[in-house]
Amino acid sequence: MQRVVMPTTEAESWTVLDGELEPVAPAEQYLAYLSAIERSPTTVRAYAHSLKLWFEFLSLRDLAWNDVGIDAVAQFVAWLRAPAENVIVLDERAARRSPATVNRHLAALFGLYDYQARAGVAVAAELVAWRRVGRGSYKPFLHHVTKGRPIPTRPVKLAVPRQVPRTLSDEQILTILSACDHLRDRFLLALLAETAMRIGQALGLRHADVVSRDRQIRIVPRADNANGARAKTSAIHLIPVTTALVRLYSEYLHSEYGDLDSDYVFVNLWSEPRGHALTYSAVADLIVRLRARTGIFFTLHMLRHSRATDLIRRGVSLEVTSKLLTHRSVQTTADVYVHLDAEDVRAKLVAQGVWQPEGSR
Repeated sequence: MQRVVMPTTEAESWTVLDGELEPVAPAEQYLAYLSAIERSPTTVRAYAHSLKLWFEFLSLRDLAWNDVGIDAVAQFVAWLRAPAENVIVLDERAARRSPATVNRHLAALFGLYDYQARAGVAVAAELVAWRRVGRGSYKPFLHHVTKGRPIPTRPVKLAVPRQVPRTLSDEQILTILSACDHLRDRFLLALLAETAMRIGQALGLRHADVVSRDRQIRIVPRADNANGARAKTSAIHLIPVTTALVRLYSEYLHSEYGDLDSDYVFVNLWSEPRGHALTYSAVADLIVRLRARTGIFFTLHMLRHSRATDLIRRGVSLEVTSKLLTHRSVQTTADVYVHLDAEDVRAKLVAQGVWQPEGSR
């Protein structure tokens, strides 16, 4: 994998090199396309890594990328999962990569072949075959035989066990906030815990986005953030916040931010370059320190999961929760957060009168 800078936009992108350090043409074309349609550098990098593995596998098997079928993809899956060559995975715990990780690699692989097929490249018909019909749309190979029933565009996919998002208790969150030495750090974590904001959305905040009078914060997608922060949304979102959070923001500005001349809310205050937008790596270092100080293992995404789970348990509708999370669809929210553990089930049974609480006989 090699990091590159696009010549016209100067945007960061990634490519895949072969053994002679030359770009692998089909991967290069697809990754350049992803950059052109403004996929995030993180996404392009992840796809580049997946395609690197695919072309490495093809090289080991002496296979041509444009002359493969489903059997080769199945062998690729086995290769990804095997802890070593000539080893078959019989126990899930012995697999080198999880089903979810393998599926992410497959998404990149089939994305590559979809793109190449649409570009007119003759790729294996078993893997992906499209024909143009009406108004520039595409339908899968043998669409007429299936009488319109959709054919999966990814014929190979592993079943992924459903996992309940990991969350933090209110006491754990308060312990983490109390362990912060600086108001900037406390405000950052309190903001994430209260709004379920992504860290990229928080690091991209400008002072103009904080509407204190209306107790609102605007999430604005920007491609020019100096710290590379990504909002992961294409629309502007207005997020309500509490008076307590607005006060914490004001206290942070008064006590620590001072007269710094910067548009960014979160900046370097005690390290150089002072006043520059806070980076992902600086926040990662903060999390490591707080884990050691509190003895609580947590990630920033666990704050997001905790807020979303708490809202749903309190009866907040999926539509409202989805809007707060800046999800593109309510279904995304439902797929991730509609889960019940034993205590949730007990509480609902008691509330509906199906189960009497202990000691009420």
